[in-house]
Amino acid sequence: MKLRPSVVASISVLATAGMVLTGCGSGSSTASKKPTESSSPSSSASSASSNVCQKLVDGPTSESVKVSGSFGKTQKAAFKSPLQAYDTERTIVKKGSGKPTHAGEQVNTLVTVYLGNGKSLGTQPLTLTVGNSSVPPAFAAGASCLPFGTRSVTTARAQDVYGPQGNPQAGIKPTDSMVIVTDLLSQKKPLVPAAWTNDVPSVTFDSKGKPTVKLPKTKPPKQLELKVLKQGSGTVVKSGDTVNVDYQGISWNTGKIFDQSYGRAPASFATDQVVEGFGAALVGQKVGTRVMVTIPPKYAYGPKGSGQQLGGQTLVFVIDIHSTKAS
Repeated sequence: MKLRPSVVASISVLATAGMVLTGCGSGSSTASKKPTESSSPSSSASSASSNVCQKLVDGPTSESVKVSGSFGKTQKAAFKSPLQAYDTERTIVKKGSGKPTHAGEQVNTLVTVYLGNGKSLGTQPLTLTVGNSSVPPAFAAGASCLPFGTRSVTTARAQDVYGPQGNPQAGIKPTDSMVIVTDLLSQKKPLVPAAWTNDVPSVTFDSKGKPTVKLPKTKPPKQLELKVLKQGSGTVVKSGDTVNVDYQGISWNTGKIFDQSYGRAPASFATDQVVEGFGAALVGQKVGTRVMVTIPPKYAYGPKGSGQQLGGQTLVFVIDIHSTKAS
């Protein structure tokens, strides 16, 4: 299993940006006693466009999509198949009464994606950084300068989301059309992992630096917890930065490695393009640091039955942070 469909959340399989979580942007690498959510999310001007408002309008394609379901809970789109998008269009299904979003703000959304042939690619809670240039416009449209409480539907060509190659990993051709339903829920409060002190797996490294993790025969932790295995001394990773890392992911439920970059080339992605717990393990750490983090389902791929291969599973990652730069 490759990096994109496993570490990066479902939106990165569907698009090129994923469920986001950024922790505090402080220089401290010491985890707190309990996982916390700060009173206001940090923002990074470098990762947000100064012209955050997208100039998207209704069109006959997006207007033809009818959306039903309880706001923030269920989203069902009905449209005549095959739907053909010729441009990116956005229709406001329900305008919210909250404050409009602004550049650099992290927001909680619920997103459902369909192909134009009617196939559903799943529903996923996602956190987006408003104005982040790494988020494809078709996905950013549901959070761009809209008031909280808004439900919108965006239609777009797959080639405008992925580029001319489409998304072979997800079986999406560049000629496909996409329907994206977004519920704009709330402002995201960044998460900070707790210190991992009990039932910590043992980990050894071979001569090439590849880890072997031995999980304890206990139930997995219920919260996001992190242990620093080696303290680095480089630049602090900030929210929205693009990092270069090596990682190994293990399922606590099966005890098996489901993905890793060790032995291949290191992986590069923004901290707000990965599943929530993985991003939280990076932000606030220094380059050169090696960490091990345990991620419960709610900060990974959601509960069992969510449509995700790793849904319902607690994940353990060993991560080596090689470099970081502002996106």
